[in-house]
Amino acid sequence: MDQKNGSSFTGFILLGFSDRPQLERVLFVVLLIFYLLTLLGNTSIIALSHLDPHLQTPMYFFLSNLSFLDLCYTTSTVPQLLVHLRGADKSISFGACVAQLFIALGLGCTECILLGVMAFDRYAAVCRPLHYAVIMHPRLCALMASASWFIGFANASLQTVLTFLVPLCGRNKIDHFFCEVPPLLKLACVDTTVNESELFFVSVIILLIPVALITFSYGRIVRAVLRIKSAAGQRKVFGTCGSHLTVVSLFYGTAIYAYLQPSNNYSQDLGKFISLFYTIVTPMVNPFIYTLRNKDVMGAVRKVLLFCRDMTLDE
Repeated sequence: MDQKNGSSFTGFILLGFSDRPQLERVLFVVLLIFYLLTLLGNTSIIALSHLDPHLQTPMYFFLSNLSFLDLCYTTSTVPQLLVHLRGADKSISFGACVAQLFIALGLGCTECILLGVMAFDRYAAVCRPLHYAVIMHPRLCALMASASWFIGFANASLQTVLTFLVPLCGRNKIDHFFCEVPPLLKLACVDTTVNESELFFVSVIILLIPVALITFSYGRIVRAVLRIKSAAGQRKVFGTCGSHLTVVSLFYGTAIYAYLQPSNNYSQDLGKFISLFYTIVTPMVNPFIYTLRNKDVMGAVRKVLLFCRDMTLDE
């Protein structure tokens, strides 16, 4: 078989953190705990949003989408990473690598767009409160969420095809813990300037257009909040919007480093830890950021706990 064609590989070796065996043991325990917290937190958000009628609003519809995204995104990389951290076999089949790149990239792009949509929802709620129900109609919410998923996975399809069309010339060791575009392009035995330029251009669109929408939305929100005479009202708005801005800063900050960094300045070791941050840390903290200061969600949690207690006492 012609090894100049990436499809001839039976698999890849994910080097991950294999050069630091002591770090692997620590990472296994930490990431396992983080992954379990991610599953618990995001599953709880989805369940509460469907069980409590007070949470069946556009804001929590999008938050449920975000939680589902984070569940899938983390699951696309972390279980395999945990297996590799505990064993000597670091291999991944060619098909699994293609699938992992497509799924992780699709979910990551979808989250970029969805965070922009969520900023528009907050803008409509704060700046157009009387027209909010009309603007954020359930059909429009479903359409915007669907568009986010479609654009995200359309881009993932394009990037996956272009990445695996690059000849690898027998090189199959990926200096990363999962299949991601920048480290895969480093395996190429040809000039990848065109691929890197295309990736940079698309990343600018996927990342910076939502950032522009978020900046515009929050600029208008700040102006509207400053007109509110009630200090309690200002705190409530800033509390809700502050949660979203925190999530945005965590996600976009790390993603911009990973995909808008010039390749000659890209540190592979730092890139791994940055990727760890947006694949496991951000999805884990999102539910806590959105719920700890959210009276609606905490009220829903108390209702569920009281219901469970009453059911136990009845038995």
